[in-house]
Amino acid sequence: MTRIDRRQVLKTGAAFAGGSALGFPAIGRAQANVIKIGHLTPLTGFLGALGAYAQLGLKMAEEEINKAGGVLGRPLEVMSEDSVNPATASTKAQRMLEQNGATVLLGEINSASAKTIMQVAARNKRLFMSIGARSDVLRGKDCNRYTFHVDIPVTVMVNAAGQALLREGLVKGKRIFSITSDYLFGHDLAKAAKNFYAANGGTQVGDELVATDATDFSPYLLKVRQAKPDLVSTNLGGNQVTNFVKQYAEFGLPFPIAGFNLNTADAWAAGEGNLSGIWPTVWHHDLDIPASKTFVADFAKKYGKPPENHAWIEYVTLKIMAQAMAETKSTDTDTLIAYFEKEPQFDLLKARKGYFRSWDHQLMQEAYPFTVKPKGQAKDQWDFLKLGAAVPAADQPLEVLAPTKEQSECKM
Repeated sequence: MTRIDRRQVLKTGAAFAGGSALGFPAIGRAQANVIKIGHLTPLTGFLGALGAYAQLGLKMAEEEINKAGGVLGRPLEVMSEDSVNPATASTKAQRMLEQNGATVLLGEINSASAKTIMQVAARNKRLFMSIGARSDVLRGKDCNRYTFHVDIPVTVMVNAAGQALLREGLVKGKRIFSITSDYLFGHDLAKAAKNFYAANGGTQVGDELVATDATDFSPYLLKVRQAKPDLVSTNLGGNQVTNFVKQYAEFGLPFPIAGFNLNTADAWAAGEGNLSGIWPTVWHHDLDIPASKTFVADFAKKYGKPPENHAWIEYVTLKIMAQAMAETKSTDTDTLIAYFEKEPQFDLLKARKGYFRSWDHQLMQEAYPFTVKPKGQAKDQWDFLKLGAAVPAADQPLEVLAPTKEQSECKM
């Protein structure tokens, strides 16, 4: 569990109390004055590397906010824990609200765990910012008024990478072999990918489900070799992508590869020379935006490495929440929901600001396709990815790649 420095909390609380010569009352007032944030993210399992970056980004935002005076003159205190699995995530979320005094819940990457936290939030009528979970289902039939979604959804990921695939002539008239993680997010991603390929003239010649704890992909790679597809398409999650692309390179298969999900931490872990193809991302550390560059420099100075996309998204989410509380002068759930539903804009360290749609609570923002630089061009171990132009284009609405209200099953 990570918390802000105890001495800082006491110092801030005592200051707002007007100072006290008696230590014990000052401590009591300081603790009562804190705005507690419950944060859950996977720190173990196949998504653990992403959760570790998520914690770093959130911690950095927490420290910056508190250094600037907190929110409403009160310090933030982030309670961050390993969500482990859907059942544990639900139990911990309930405890954070009920026993630990959390004002709001933040976090998660695993879509199945996010679904259970959403249920806890609705049951307790408290706000949940679902930061890194991408399943369309969470924004569709499982949506609720207490949850807001920060990361790009599956449909946007597929459309972002799909546009690049179309430009490269890798879909129409092509035979496609897919490999999918066997859990909520993987199934959702595979559904969107199949719809995209079918709509654009591609033919599925293989479709394999892989358990989330699988590390040996040789049985599936042998099937790929036998099928001789025109494109290998992955719908994998977390370090599964790392393991797959490493083994794909070892097998020396000649077929182009692409995917609709790849976080930069997993790309870095694959290493230069192993990764190839076209992929989507929500943000990358070499984005040529002044505010983004400042964030990257500060993060690298603090942690000795560039921020991964989950570090970025947790960082901006806590800043968004702090802005909402400051502008409404409230931590009340209904007040914050009403504020977000008015669709105010937020700085996301991108060229364009973002906003939450009022009817499904999805953050509208730019996404990017990326490819891999030719071997030997990387300046360091984090530099071998090549970011494409933002989508939607600057002259297009941010909603152009997202599901429409008519296409959505979300009913609040």
